[in-house]
Amino acid sequence: MEYSSDDIAAATSLQFTSYIYASMATFWIYDYACSLHEEWIFLLRSRWCKVKGLYIVTRYLPFILLTTSLYLTFTPNGNPGKCRVFCNIDSGLGMVSVIFSECFFILRTYALWNNNRVLLAATASTLFAIVVASFSIVFASTVPAAYSTSVIPGITGCYQSSTNFTFLIPFLLISAYQLGLMMLTLIRAIQNWRITRSRLYVVLLNHDISYYACGLLFSVTNIFTRPLLQYSYQSMLHNFQFMILAILATRMHLHLWQVNRHPHRSGALVRIPISDMSSVNSTA
Repeated sequence: MEYSSDDIAAATSLQFTSYIYASMATFWIYDYACSLHEEWIFLLRSRWCKVKGLYIVTRYLPFILLTTSLYLTFTPNGNPGKCRVFCNIDSGLGMVSVIFSECFFILRTYALWNNNRVLLAATASTLFAIVVASFSIVFASTVPAAYSTSVIPGITGCYQSSTNFTFLIPFLLISAYQLGLMMLTLIRAIQNWRITRSRLYVVLLNHDISYYACGLLFSVTNIFTRPLLQYSYQSMLHNFQFMILAILATRMHLHLWQVNRHPHRSGALVRIPISDMSSVNSTA
């Protein structure tokens, strides 16, 4: 039986996406295995608090996200309605994951600015507005969208057959938000680079800038590649960004906790109560 070039391209994208999702799952498991010892020390020895709960949710939510993506990719499915449901679940989990990742850096910005409650309220309310707008846009564009499966036997998975550019808006919003947090971090660093000698403070700043740079890079990549990509490639890049940001946020928090726990070994001159992210803007 002969197939059109469009059918072959769609099947190729589904097959390639299945390989990428399998690689992402392998990478996540490898990252978890490498940090298992330090992570269990953190879970067992740190006191229970809101930030620890945030860590657990952010750390293990990508596991559910990847499970959903793998099920959607490898399970034979010819029902577009079922495909739409799982795609919506997948999109929702991804957005929740990036929200929790951003919450770590809202708390870090709050700590850098001496627990400024006005700043905390402003950043948190802005994130809430972005979340509401993003969920509204995503589900307004994905619910009525058309989904297709491969007509070639043996190729599993489904994809959104129509391209909706309104899906770019959430990435634009989160990019602007991360850029704002980066500017707040840089302003604070410039203000205190002469008076703060804490190694812990430097680690916190380095983490923040690295995370924002990575988040902006992924968001810009998604913004510019979505109009160029077709078939199942689009959702693959989104989920990859969500997983990497979650790994970065949790690994950076774990490292910060370790530095705070051993101040003399790391050269830190002050200690930060990581549980409540209190001010790091202290001098020895």
